[in-house]
Amino acid sequence: MSSIFLTPPIQKINSEIAANVGVKLSILRLDLMHPEVNGNKWFKLKYNLAEAKEKNFSTILTFGGAYSNHIYATAAVGKIFGFRTIGVIRGEENRPLNHTLKFALAQGMQLVYIDRQTYKQKNTAEFQENLQRRFGEVFIIPEGGCNLNGVRGCIEILQTVKQFHTICLACGTGTTLAGMTLSLNQQQKVIGFPVLKGGDFIKEDINNLLTNYLNSGLPTPVDSPAPWELVCNYHFGGYAKVKDELKLFCHNFQQEHNIPLDYIYTGKMFYGIIDLIKQGFFESESLLLVHTGGLQGNFGLRKYLNITNFP
Repeated sequence: MSSIFLTPPIQKINSEIAANVGVKLSILRLDLMHPEVNGNKWFKLKYNLAEAKEKNFSTILTFGGAYSNHIYATAAVGKIFGFRTIGVIRGEENRPLNHTLKFALAQGMQLVYIDRQTYKQKNTAEFQENLQRRFGEVFIIPEGGCNLNGVRGCIEILQTVKQFHTICLACGTGTTLAGMTLSLNQQQKVIGFPVLKGGDFIKEDINNLLTNYLNSGLPTPVDSPAPWELVCNYHFGGYAKVKDELKLFCHNFQQEHNIPLDYIYTGKMFYGIIDLIKQGFFESESLLLVHTGGLQGNFGLRKYLNITNFP
């Protein structure tokens, strides 16, 4: 199932700011794995799709916002592997459709809009039973692929990465971070940068994912997760909130290193890393920064945020 995906390269970054304090920066380019299903999304979807296929489901149903990378990737992977897909979208329909939803529709995904208050009930048994009655037998994947199948896939992201002491990534649900901690040794650590305001709340979610996974009997290369922590100061106002300093940082980073960053996730984490290096948070160590993809979201956000002066 995974043969269409390229092995993500690790790319060194020449940063004078980092070099001055002995910090070596490298980027795991998950964004280069596939033009449509890239970043951490494939890893979150992989075992969900495998379970759906094993149980003979033909339809995948999942959830997301109007600019969701998860919706985009699920629509694409559904078309590639022959699943019908349904996307339950938070909020009302707005025409013309943005880049994300237009792409999802073109892949054959059925879009269903629900109001934001009702959307908050999406993980309840009653709500999902209503979905089954409405759409028939569907395999439901949580928003963002946040379940044990998602964790299992994310364990595979770093399985061959052993030379770095610290792994850094942006966090939404915390699923990717949870999986990564189950693929490292106790001398390594993971630092997550939540992109939601007040993102410290995902600590409990991550701990629950780790506990449930280790109790599930699903395969894991380690008996206990590697150390991890969250740095919650670089959300720029909250999810999908973008300030001029972040826009400029992403623009300058791409100009200098020829690596595009997305505004919602990876750009915020990269900004945070450079700022922390300036503060002396890191010294004389090798950092691996995980580029979790999400570049498709930039297309819609440029118009939404009136970004005209930056690529």
